[in-house]
Amino acid sequence: MITTTTRVLATLPDTVNADMRLLFVGLNPSFHSVRAGYGFASPSNRFWSSVVEAGIITKWRDPEHALKQDRVGMTDLVKRASTRASEITKVEYQEGLARLDRLCRWLSPEIVCVLGITGWRAALEARHLVMGEQPTKLGGRPVHVLPNPSGLNAHTSHADLVKRFRTLLEIVA
Repeated sequence: MITTTTRVLATLPDTVNADMRLLFVGLNPSFHSVRAGYGFASPSNRFWSSVVEAGIITKWRDPEHALKQDRVGMTDLVKRASTRASEITKVEYQEGLARLDRLCRWLSPEIVCVLGITGWRAALEARHLVMGEQPTKLGGRPVHVLPNPSGLNAHTSHADLVKRFRTLLEIVA
């Protein structure tokens, strides 16, 4: 008798369609987000408060509303959940980049916004990259990198995130 074991990874589904003006890309989901059923769900994560205050998304913690009403999609560079993004390997980031490139080629969002420079650098094996518009495109679409909104990112304040999201809004508006 042959038995097989299937391992189910904790993750979040993509919230995407072919009418996105903006696609947000988190580095990978947290276990808290997986349990909640939507990205950036941790109470310490500043994503939702920042994008609502910046005017990009009009309803808190509702990715379906963001997609349908605000034309903002969400996915992750790496689909595997972890406690910290530092647990993700360079190979996982690179495989995620290939998946993300295919997704963007298929759906053609106006702009792709990766939230986290460290994971972006790992995916591209390019330590010199900085925040802002990137030389690399995904699926032929322009890419911008902004700070990770995680509460663990002490380098960026809520006010700075709002300012950066407002600048991004000017580009996609």
